[in-house]
Amino acid sequence: MLETSARLLRLLSLLQSRRFWSGAELSAELEVTERSVRRDVDRLRSLGYPVQGTAGVAGGYALGAGGRMPPLLLEEDEATAVAVGLRIAAAGPVSGMEEVALRALAKLEQLLPTRIRKRVSTLHGAVVSVPSGAPRVDAEVLTLIATASRDLQQLQFSYGDRKQRASTRQVEPHGVVHVGSRWYLVAFDIEREDFRTFRIDRVTSKPRLGKRFTARAIPHGDLASYVSQSISVDVHAQKARVLFHGPLETLAQRIPASAGRLTAVSETQCQFETGGSDLEWLALHLAWAGVAFEVIEPRELVDVLDSLAVRLQSAHLTSATRAVNPKGTRS
Repeated sequence: MLETSARLLRLLSLLQSRRFWSGAELSAELEVTERSVRRDVDRLRSLGYPVQGTAGVAGGYALGAGGRMPPLLLEEDEATAVAVGLRIAAAGPVSGMEEVALRALAKLEQLLPTRIRKRVSTLHGAVVSVPSGAPRVDAEVLTLIATASRDLQQLQFSYGDRKQRASTRQVEPHGVVHVGSRWYLVAFDIEREDFRTFRIDRVTSKPRLGKRFTARAIPHGDLASYVSQSISVDVHAQKARVLFHGPLETLAQRIPASAGRLTAVSETQCQFETGGSDLEWLALHLAWAGVAFEVIEPRELVDVLDSLAVRLQSAHLTSATRAVNPKGTRS
């Protein structure tokens, strides 16, 4: 059985690991009676930790938000993940996070055991980041938008679209989605009376909070599907829908979410909705998926694929002929 001081640290770690624990669960984890759990909770409260308790059959304990940040107790794998994440954040696409991430990393690595510090250094040293050139997002704006989405609170902000046209938007934010190197806000635009996707790097003013609202049903079922549809299909002049002869899990590894929307039709087939600047561009990218497919729409895409197939076959035959007889005689 753990000594009292060690048990208090273990109890604090458990309370930080998930939102709610019943008294019986904590008793089993700590190998003490529920009465001892209650005493330990009282000790944590006396030290300033805001442990909330509820009585009854469904009662238990939860660590609430206090006036100051309590010590954060991490398991070894958790500490490794946090340290690697902070190193990536220090050079990441969110502006304003670099210095904060480095300060937090310095505090964490000072306390890490040598074996974990070596593991983190090895992982970080083996990873090389190539600058993406993508626009950077202001950390304060990103945090404010994410918080408003969580709390279902309206936002008003200035926004510049892809044609650099400025406008003021009043929205009901429903969530933030990260795709590739960009951050997107999914929100109901009050003036336009419809859902919209906003690139957060195009928000040109600090958003102002408004009144609370009731969440609406997200088009296409969820935030990720809606953003995928918005950035890969809806914005393009040419759109296509095809049936891939391959399982969803295989195609999802080959086709990024930013390229289109994949949905399973059966265990061996899935539908893909996508868009592009022209049909030939779409034909090339559909062929790149590496599996057989059928065009559902548009019919013109079939003609483009036929033309592309003829050109590729001609290039193959010409190359094969030159390989066999580069100077007119067989080598």
